[in-house]
Amino acid sequence: MGTVSAAAVVPGPLEDARALWFDTRRWPTFVDGFRTVVRVDSEWPASGSIVWDSTPHGSGRTVERVTGPGIAEIESERLRGTQTVTFEPGGDEVRVIVHLEYALKERNPLTPLIDRLFVRRALRDALVRTVRRYAAERTADAAGY
Repeated sequence: MGTVSAAAVVPGPLEDARALWFDTRRWPTFVDGFRTVVRVDSEWPASGSIVWDSTPHGSGRTVERVTGPGIAEIESERLRGTQTVTFEPGGDEVRVIVHLEYALKERNPLTPLIDRLFVRRALRDALVRTVRRYAAERTADAAGY
């Protein structure tokens, strides 16, 4: 199983950091490859699931099923795994950490090499872009823009 992570420190209280992360109306501004929400359960993000589609070059349809606070089972056309989002308050800011453990659905003898050389880097880069854009959005919100 592969793993990728990204983190950022954002200004403001924990509640505001969490609210932005789970605000699907704002996802187009920061979630890498996001196109549109297909379905979201009324209990989400506390429980239930969300289904969303990516842009044409993204992961396709993704289903996220909440399994615990900040933890979701992720399944797309190409992979399945577990994504964990943690919010660590510290003074006037919050450290946001996103961690993804994944396995590729299509497997062949070259899969470990392809994962290590290409897939893992692409996933990490997408996660870093998402967290970087999220931090920019949160910073702008805190500044009143």
